[in-house]
Amino acid sequence: MKNFCTIAAAAFLTLTLAVTDADAQRFSKRKTYNSVSVTLNAMNYFGDIEPQSSFTSFRFKSTRPNLGVTYSHRFTPRISVRGGFAWGRVTGDDSKSASVNEEDNIPRFKRNLSFRNDIKELSAVGVFDLFENRGTYLKRADFTPYGFIGVAVFAHNPKAEYKGNFVALQPLGTEGQNSPNAADKGYPSTYSKVQIAIPFGVGVKYKLDRRWDLGFEIGWRKTFTDYLDDVSSNYADPTDLDPGLARALADRSGETVYANAVDPRTGQSYVTGYGQYGDQRGDRTDKDWYIVAGFSLNYIIPTAMKSPKFR
Repeated sequence: MKNFCTIAAAAFLTLTLAVTDADAQRFSKRKTYNSVSVTLNAMNYFGDIEPQSSFTSFRFKSTRPNLGVTYSHRFTPRISVRGGFAWGRVTGDDSKSASVNEEDNIPRFKRNLSFRNDIKELSAVGVFDLFENRGTYLKRADFTPYGFIGVAVFAHNPKAEYKGNFVALQPLGTEGQNSPNAADKGYPSTYSKVQIAIPFGVGVKYKLDRRWDLGFEIGWRKTFTDYLDDVSSNYADPTDLDPGLARALADRSGETVYANAVDPRTGQSYVTGYGQYGDQRGDRTDKDWYIVAGFSLNYIIPTAMKSPKFR
């Protein structure tokens, strides 16, 4: 699914770039216009602490709000460029997403990791309308489906709740990043809290009146980090972690109420094998994604044109 989305995004970008300059030149300046929007969205993520090991997994209780503002300029009958800033939160919790009664999810339930991450995103995208409008903004269609793709820079900072407080995880190096033995033991390097993403998706706008549109949009963000949730690699040797928070938050399997229980199917403790040095903690083969879906209210600002002067 992830590969399909990546290919689809690349294909859409190619199609957008194929629009000729001649088409833009025929679109007079009088017909161009700008617009501003406010957005209210729902936000989810897909990564190592998602409900299931599937890109399409979804749990409503993991959904969090996302707010944003955008500014767009229309260049041609189909093409606009849009810049935006958005703030939102993604979250995941093994103890809530998985259950001991769900056989496929028992490993996640035993692992017992959780996080929340506030993401601040600055983006620039190209928007390609399905229906062209060669007139002014007044002649735009009542319904306008569109697609978009671009680039975004986002800042993030995964945290976990511990004893009533939320603790930033990146400085702790929960997978051995801060260990002096990191190179010898193959621990990952410290990840950056500023990252690049590729936003792409589809939407539709509905014309409310002369200058107002109501929009609905769903967009995916392909990131190049596996640490939105601070989980990617294997469990580190506890002796390589700083005593205290780093050790406590690297392995939380012992906190579950089933930590000392016995699985009736296997006769083993629920925590057996968890937190052991070298055991799998996450899946470094896939990068994390987040998805934003919701509504926008758009106000159109026509381009001011000076009237010709006659002598």
